[in-house]
Amino acid sequence: MKYYLGVDGGGSKTYALVADERGRVVGKGRSGNGNHQIDRETARRSVREATDMALAAAGISREQVAYACFGLAGADREADYRILRPMIAELGFARHDIHCDTIIAMRAGTSRPYGVVLICGSGTNGAGRNPAGESLQVGGFTYATGDFGGGAALAVEAFRTVIRAWDGREEETALTPLVLEEMGYAGVEEMFHDCLDRDRQPPLSLAKLLFEAAEGGDAAARAILRRQGEELGKQASAIIRRLGMADETFDVVLAGSILTRGKGDFVHSEIRRAVAAAAPAASVAKLAVEPVVGALWMAFEADGPLPEPARETLKDAAEFDAI
Repeated sequence: MKYYLGVDGGGSKTYALVADERGRVVGKGRSGNGNHQIDRETARRSVREATDMALAAAGISREQVAYACFGLAGADREADYRILRPMIAELGFARHDIHCDTIIAMRAGTSRPYGVVLICGSGTNGAGRNPAGESLQVGGFTYATGDFGGGAALAVEAFRTVIRAWDGREEETALTPLVLEEMGYAGVEEMFHDCLDRDRQPPLSLAKLLFEAAEGGDAAARAILRRQGEELGKQASAIIRRLGMADETFDVVLAGSILTRGKGDFVHSEIRRAVAAAAPAASVAKLAVEPVVGALWMAFEADGPLPEPARETLKDAAEFDAI
């Protein structure tokens, strides 16, 4: 019996899944931060812990794993891979591969081994893989290097919009009472001075208020969310163009809390508009399963064509919370 391992190492948690050659999940593991950019030693420990837990639950050794696929946050540039290659090699899997976690999220959200993924959670990222197997990442670094948005940035936008409305630079906004309640202030002036005096930063929770205000018709909130959608649409368009996928049929997978849990269609409509212009045959779909499922699927495919029974079993496994 052959076994396959998929690992998703993120900034807050690391998941691992082991499946047999029929696609039946036989082992699961979970640990903490798996992003070496946050803490290298913690990431090394977390990836090993989650992997060991999954192997123990499956009752197998490393030698029985035909292929292991690691999707790791922070696997962005060659400088990162110089750290990650020896870190993963020391785990002892004879055949393995490392991808950015964006790629496994893409694979988890589509029936094809290629496509595009847009991630918008606390930050943003975008990546794609074409039918020839070429991969590309666009964004995922900082505002200074071209990015806009994600929950942290949207929270700042909500906060500064309230300040600008208070001091007269913007029209009144429905965000004002929402932000004041969320942050625990009686008025904007009090909030303004207290945040400056204590160097208090806008909490991430303000991002969700944009959707609430936008659904109520607030023009400022809708404009911010439209801009987020436009920026993500530009990201997708750049990936499609640079990977030569304009004439292909594929999925653009949307992942991250802003895209999968945000209310309304304010962000998504702009993404769909950009994707339709860049690749008319492409479809836009939300990720509905844990990205670790994509890592497991890629482990199977790295060892050869995925058997149809295994494909169907993995589809079934993807319909419930993997961990």
